[in-house]
Amino acid sequence: MLQWISWFLSSKGNEYFCEVEEDYILDRFNLTGLNTEVQHYAQALDMITDNLDEEILDDVRGNLDLQARLLYGLIHARWIVTARGLAKMLEKYKRADFGRCPRVLCQSQPLLPVGLTDVPYEKSVKLYCGRCEDIYSPKSSRHGSIDGAYFGTSFPHLLFLVYPNLIPPKSGPVELGLPGRGADIEGSRRSRRVREEQDAQAEGVGEAGSTAAVALKADRYRPRIFGFQVNEIAKLQRWQEAIRDRQITRLEELEVNAA
Repeated sequence: MLQWISWFLSSKGNEYFCEVEEDYILDRFNLTGLNTEVQHYAQALDMITDNLDEEILDDVRGNLDLQARLLYGLIHARWIVTARGLAKMLEKYKRADFGRCPRVLCQSQPLLPVGLTDVPYEKSVKLYCGRCEDIYSPKSSRHGSIDGAYFGTSFPHLLFLVYPNLIPPKSGPVELGLPGRGADIEGSRRSRRVREEQDAQAEGVGEAGSTAAVALKADRYRPRIFGFQVNEIAKLQRWQEAIRDRQITRLEELEVNAA
């Protein structure tokens, strides 16, 4: 592994990333177009591949480090939708490296990182649950500050298309592995924390606004393959959103009548 990449992956807060193989980075075809999105592209690439001139000044090196992080993140988004990249992210998914769904009925379903846009500096990374089909913000502020473009909008859905046996059922236990006693203890602790967080959120609903207003602000992940929605899923989502709109209208009517 290249030294810069090894340092980057071992840095606290970068646990969501996987290692992009050296031969992928060195193949300039895979980096087509990134030179227009990253300042000092050539030097940033040299930093990632450990070929940067050691005489570079420290103040310039600091800016190059930011550009190298951006470049690696954009390369990472392309890498994880390749066959080898999907296999590496699958290992992290099975270990639940991205966390588990906080909803009780999802029974600790592992989450997947997703970007709401492929353009950097617009949206932070979110976590997608394949069971309830909702997205969540990472609990850690370090993870919450990761740019969503470093994972892209195609990854979760593409993973399930390549590995259809991993598509989670809408009910029943999660079948990614058989947890031991230690995992059971940790699961009970996690469930307790989730209940406490849900109670705290419920108490804060009245202060922040109505339940319907909160529901309207919620983002929804739309599965896309390289920017295009899949036909059958698009039809299903239109039906789901129609049901959601009716529920929000009902909530608004209940809140008006209770006022």
